[in-house]
Amino acid sequence: MSELILVTGGVRSGKSSYAQRIAESSGAKVFYVATAEALDGEMKKRIKSHKKSRAKTWVTVEEPVHLAKAINAIPSGNKTIILDCLTLFISNLIHEGRSDAGICADVKDVVKALREKSELSIIVTNEVGSGIVPDNKLARRFRDLQG
Repeated sequence: MSELILVTGGVRSGKSSYAQRIAESSGAKVFYVATAEALDGEMKKRIKSHKKSRAKTWVTVEEPVHLAKAINAIPSGNKTIILDCLTLFISNLIHEGRSDAGICADVKDVVKALREKSELSIIVTNEVGSGIVPDNKLARRFRDLQG
């Protein structure tokens, strides 16, 4: 069975850079699965910055919602896959109108696909549960799903 590493921490705390260093040290071909969508100017800048930080030899797969399908389309073989990030994936699914059970099933499908497609998978996610209780139902739902 493949190795799975979860990189978690606060927003803009260096999680992606850390995941990239782990991937670089693996010596395998790297696939970078990105879940962010450039919906505004700020996100466009962040995505551009993230792209610049990746090695030119890495293969980038951009997919905000259908992650298991995108991961399953990656060729088999010795490789490392970075999933950046689980937080945005869950947020994207919520905005798609998915049920909690559907979101949990989608996350399980993604983990299964990662385990089957790579020797090393690195999942980047934000820590969202250490703060105050969110003041609205949607934010609480997101926090609970992100866990």
